Amino acid sequence: MPNRREFLKTVGGMSAFALAGRPAPAAPRAAPLETVRLGLIGLGERGGFHLRQLLLLDGVEIKALCDNHAPTAREHLDYAEAQGIPRPDEYSRGDEDFRRMLQRDDLDAVVISTPWGWHTPMAVHAMEAGKHAFIEVPAAVTLDECWQLVETQERTGRHCMMMENVCYGREELMVLNMCRKGLFGELTHGEGAYIHDLREQMKDTERGTGAWRTPHHEKRNGNIYPTHGLGPIAQYMNINRGDRFDFMTSMSSPALGRAQYAKDNFPKEHPQNQATYIAGDMNTSLIQTAKGRSIMVQWDTTTPRPYSRLNLIQGTRGMFGGYPHRITIEGRGETHEWQDLEPYRAEFEHPLWTRVGEEAVRAGGHGGMDFVMMWRIVYCLRNGLPLDQDVYDAAAWSAISPLSERSVANRSLPVDFPDFTRGAWREREPLGIVS
Repeated sequence: MPNRREFLKTVGGMSAFALAGRPAPAAPRAAPLETVRLGLIGLGERGGFHLRQLLLLDGVEIKALCDNHAPTAREHLDYAEAQGIPRPDEYSRGDEDFRRMLQRDDLDAVVISTPWGWHTPMAVHAMEAGKHAFIEVPAAVTLDECWQLVETQERTGRHCMMMENVCYGREELMVLNMCRKGLFGELTHGEGAYIHDLREQMKDTERGTGAWRTPHHEKRNGNIYPTHGLGPIAQYMNINRGDRFDFMTSMSSPALGRAQYAKDNFPKEHPQNQATYIAGDMNTSLIQTAKGRSIMVQWDTTTPRPYSRLNLIQGTRGMFGGYPHRITIEGRGETHEWQDLEPYRAEFEHPLWTRVGEEAVRAGGHGGMDFVMMWRIVYCLRNGLPLDQDVYDAAAWSAISPLSERSVANRSLPVDFPDFTRGAWREREPLGIVS
């Protein structure tokens, strides 16, 4: 007899919801918090940066910091105390000490910035302990983990947000505003990517991002880091809010670049030269949505080429593309040529960026998007508002990785997406433009 997840996948969103006898999931809300009391798990490069950003915000108390490397934990505790706040409590007794931290009754939420394999277990434990969970990308590595996040969020009622910072970039917010105002007409196609030469991380062999990220290239072949390029496209197209990912096919190029980099930069006997890298240097995945729209998603952190997230959206009346930024809109100029973007920026700047953009640029962090994201999270928590990204987004966007691996392993055969909303995507309201 098929298990529940396979049953839902087989019957699809149309009938599974009625058979399950469950109401459509609404956007999670929680009581307003006058002060957001936070704990941070993972204080490496990313978690440490989140700490610095959070210390700039009003209405935030940092109560506890957790890292399995005690010197790193104490370095960030010292930094926090030097900013004039009470010294947070330390949790640095190994990999599992986050569990002890989550037993506290004075935490409203936790920020999780650990290696990918820890994201889902920590978020599940946090929600079960009554805390909102904010997770670095990707939120999950397997489909089972995607379902764990969804089911735990629905059971506990706590927020579960994957912190896809790119959705808060200036251009991404502007294009979202353009989409909502119908500038591109009916949307038909999008392209997103994470193309970033990260071979230098292979030199992180003891600590650092590369120490845990490089081994994924030895074990997995697919798009293993999809959400930076995909997240904004999903929001433009109202994925999980009027449309959803239906199926996908995926193809990888040969895996050559990492071995070549190791040969060029490490001694012959070095472990990096003994490893077998199987992740194709470039993965290209094609998604079709329930409404028939197409999305291309690419991932390449191995090839020596300039950074790009593509960020392309097109519709019946025009298109926008990033890297470099370019636009053409029917009725506003010659569509055989790119048009000047600046008049559009003046007309379609997103209100969120207008409100905090200058402060965000001063604070830094990927052009200010990190600050805007944290500001918005805290604002929503303090005002009892739904978040801009929810657990269904976390699951659907993260599911690209395991599904792409499955497709690549089967000669690029199409694979179906689970409907994590169980049919509710038809009625859920699109993400609005905040004022």
